Amino acid sequence: MNHERTERLEATVHGVVQGVFFRYSTNLQADRLGLAGSVENQPDGSVKVIAEGPRDRLEDLLAWLRVGPDAAVVERVDVVWRPAERSFETFAILR
Repeated sequence: MNHERTERLEATVHGVVQGVFFRYSTNLQADRLGLAGSVENQPDGSVKVIAEGPRDRLEDLLAWLRVGPDAAVVERVDVVWRPAERSFETFAILR
């Protein structure tokens, strides 16, 4: 994230996305892309992803989120772009 302009991606993934290794797989993708943030299951069955980093890498993560791991069935991804808050040092799996 050095001198590149960082942005914040907030994505809510809907579909069959809990109990299918979605959080674990998202964590692997984010680590591979060098992004910071978090992923967590939501009470409504969706998965919330917050990631910060260069826009092109965030776009790569978003493309992956629209498909997910093999067992997932992604119906839609709600996306909000914001300025980076730099509130994360690593990528973490929350509840």
